[in-house]
Amino acid sequence: MGIIEIIAIILLVLWLGGFALHIAGGLIHILLVIAIIVFLLRFIKKGV
Repeated sequence: MGIIEIIAIILLVLWLGGFALHIAGGLIHILLVIAIIVFLLRFIKKGV
């Protein structure tokens, strides 16, 4: 697992934590979008 996947997983965990604790809602959602984009880019690059 590369550093990008680790960062994406951390962002997802922070997003879930923000959902549960209602901390920095807008920022957490932005981090989720970034994590999803990173995952999609990695899968696209591996597929090509």
